[in-house]
Amino acid sequence: MRTPFNHLAAPMHFYRWGARLVPWLGACTVVLLALGWWGGLVLAPPDYQQGDGFRIIYVHVPSAWMSLFVYVVMAGAGAVALIWRVKLAEVLMAASAPLGAWFTFLALATGSIWGKPMWGTYWVWDARLTSELILLFLYLGVIALLAANEDRRRASRAAAVLALVGVVNVPIIHFSVQWWSTLHQGPSVGSFGAPSIHSSMLVPLLVSALAFKCYYLTVLIMRARCEIVERERNSAWVREMLPR
Repeated sequence: MRTPFNHLAAPMHFYRWGARLVPWLGACTVVLLALGWWGGLVLAPPDYQQGDGFRIIYVHVPSAWMSLFVYVVMAGAGAVALIWRVKLAEVLMAASAPLGAWFTFLALATGSIWGKPMWGTYWVWDARLTSELILLFLYLGVIALLAANEDRRRASRAAAVLALVGVVNVPIIHFSVQWWSTLHQGPSVGSFGAPSIHSSMLVPLLVSALAFKCYYLTVLIMRARCEIVERERNSAWVREMLPR
């Protein structure tokens, strides 16, 4: 029985409506990023302890959030690909992996830069930092499996299994500060009750995080459309739409 989801999940239809979404998502990314960084880097007051050094949160925190969000999306797409054999799910998983790896790397790099003045060192084998590093290795493992086999369907299945196994690391990263004694500060936004960060700093942070999410969706669709063309290059609709 066909549903509207089957229609939207068809590579041909995704390719077409994705082209309409990319300009709008790209524009939202630019506007939100400009607003978030203007509010965070210019309007927000210096932190009473860290001074202006705290402003790195407007890159570090959204990157860290996105590293987890993208992994969950990637693993979810992998589950759909394994269970229902949906081609688009395989495409979204493959398109998400490099983006998630870059977000994770950016979170680790900015965290190290922030850690030097705060902790006196660029790196400690802290529970949060170590589990985030493992997340980067999981992303790289998925990327490697996707590239290791010329049979894209078989490679996608292997990568999906690894992505699903690695999901266990996501709650470990999120709750590591509460579960273990760690140098990393506790949650300032996601904790129960009122946020421990002032609204003049919080609002630009949330806007920046939304900008990062729009950026991810923009590039995800662009990468997915390229992946679809590569996978469906022998299909009639590709030859008709993109004549050589």
